[in-house]
Amino acid sequence: MRKSRTALEEEAIAFAQERGNQFVRAGELATALQLSPLQEKRLLFELTRKPLIASVRDGLYLFPKKTPLGGIWTPDEATAINALMVDCGGQYQITGLSAFKRYGYSNQMAVRATIYNDMVRGDRRVGNVEMTLVKVRDERLGDTESYCTADGERIIFSSRARTLVDAVSDWQRFDTLPEAYQWIYRDISKGRVTAWELALSAVQYGGRNAVRRIGAMLQEMGVSEAVLSRLDKAVGRTRNPLLFVPSGVKIGKLANRWGVTLNNRRNPIASI
Repeated sequence: MRKSRTALEEEAIAFAQERGNQFVRAGELATALQLSPLQEKRLLFELTRKPLIASVRDGLYLFPKKTPLGGIWTPDEATAINALMVDCGGQYQITGLSAFKRYGYSNQMAVRATIYNDMVRGDRRVGNVEMTLVKVRDERLGDTESYCTADGERIIFSSRARTLVDAVSDWQRFDTLPEAYQWIYRDISKGRVTAWELALSAVQYGGRNAVRRIGAMLQEMGVSEAVLSRLDKAVGRTRNPLLFVPSGVKIGKLANRWGVTLNNRRNPIASI
């Protein structure tokens, strides 16, 4: 007896739920439900279109853990990101606007998540979750905080200190200078981050120019010599001219120790 499309959809979802695995690969439904490859392809297309499932990539689909209320389902951000990373076997951390909003630096909603990872690059979409994947070296991953969602999914963000470093080191991607200096000043002033934590994260993950800019910022704030020395040691001897605010004018007080022209104001923290 030929089954209706609705019955097939219910059986497909039940199949994934009964075996306790949200991942279903092309071919598995054909075997389990005795479908032809063409029937399976059409079924997966309809399930994705409604939507009742989400495509992680060609040939791999994400099914809901529970039958969705109202007949539609799309994964949340944590589920979508974890599915993609599990599939490619990568490590990741969320940064950019999603992190800026989490830590209170911005009220703007992130249209897409920016994800540092060690496996893939480019724009991807899983369900309604849009992602920009930035492939980085293994040593650039770290200094993170993890959270559990209401559904029990573990999601990984850059820590508060690391997010500040990302805002300075990856300013072109995020358009965050000079605003990031205000975030640094406020977080340190309010005890949310210590100068030492910021320095260690900058040295480990920020790159030389970010270390120089952060060093100039912290020196203006009057932090301890121990912190400045740690940053200074990481910079080395190179002192090519560097603007504190890359898009600003090339005039300002020179912070000799860092080779950085403080070009936004004579005192970069005066207006904060």
